[in-house]
Order: sequence, then C-alpha cells, then structure tokens
Amino acid sequence: MMNLGVDIIKAAVVAIDLHRGHLDMSVATMPTTPDVAVRIIAANKRLFDWCRTVNIPVIHQVTSYRDEAEIRANPFWRTRAEDPNATRKNVMRHNIIGGPGCTVMPDLLDPRDFIVSTKKRYDCFLGSDLDFLLKSHGINTLLITGVNTNSCVLATTTSANVRDYSVIVVEDCVDSMDGPAMHEAGLACIRTPFGFVMDTDAVMKLDGLKA
Repeated sequence: MMNLGVDIIKAAVVAIDLHRGHLDMSVATMPTTPDVAVRIIAANKRLFDWCRTVNIPVIHQVTSYRDEAEIRANPFWRTRAEDPNATRKNVMRHNIIGGPGCTVMPDLLDPRDFIVSTKKRYDCFLGSDLDFLLKSHGINTLLITGVNTNSCVLATTTSANVRDYSVIVVEDCVDSMDGPAMHEAGLACIRTPFGFVMDTDAVMKLDGLKA
C-alpha cells in the first residue's frame, strides 16, 4: 500500500483550466496545440468517469476576469502581451467573463461536478473559495489535472502542499501550451518537494482512494 501521508484518504479531483480558452481551437485565446488538446480531454474524461463511479468529486477551476484591468495588474503578464513571440501573448484577451473561453469543455463536465469560476491567477487557491469547498467536504488528498503543468498546475500544487494537503499530479492528465520541455520541468519541480506524480492507471490502483 502506497503511503500518501494521510491516515484515511478523502480525495477530490482539482481540474485546472480544462476550458475552451485553452482547449477549443475555434475560440481559444491561449491554446495548447490541437494534438495536446485531444489527448488531454480524452485522458481527463477517462479519469473523471472513473472518479464519479467511486464517489470522488470533480472540482473544475475556471479562469475568468471581469475586464482587462484584472489581468494587467500582473506586471509580468503585461510583458507577455507586449512580446509577439511569447506563447502567452494573448493574455490580455484571455477568458474575459462572457466570452466562450470561460466554459468547461463539454465532454468533461457532469451535473455532479463542482465549478470554481473565480480563478484569477496561477494559484487556484488565491482569491477563490476552493479551500473552503475542500475543507467543508473533508478533502485531504488532491488529484490535480489540467493545464498548464509549468504554471497553474505547479503553482496550485505548491499552494496545496503548504496548506497540508496530500497532492497527486496525474501525469497523463496534465500538459502545457509552452511545450514538452516546460511540461517535464513542471513535473520535475513537483516530484521532489511538493507532491506525487503518477498516471491514471496507478491512481486507479491506489488502496484506500475509493470513497
């Protein structure tokens, strides 16, 4: 039996930015590559379908901004918008409330799922009620999925770790619009000080994970 550092596992999926703003090539303002989108949607659907059968809740985190001012408050993001070669050059147009990007990919959403739609920064805990939702449901173990590995996944894993959650990043369910090297770098940063990295097959075999 793998030791996840908790006495009794109570898990939830924290699914980060699996929305049209990254994964629907027809409307995405900060898209992954099309092949990454197809693979990530399929991998997450497989995991989510299994989780729902064993009563592990799925919590979607959706980035959404009231206006450009909420984005421009971040100094580094201003510089990305000014660099035509940056992968994140469209950041000032990304997921403004009311736009199509602020919608979870339909194949990944189920009526039983939770949605936290107040995500403003890479860290899903910052300025949102994610921590309240997790604690009110007795969650102590997070299965983190989504994009991007080297920004939102890394930042949220770090934030979860310092809040004393046990964290598993599901390797086949995360990826990055910044390319394979940054994806692998994000996973390398996570493995050593912040949390476990394992694929869906390994997650499904974990003793004590099922509710």
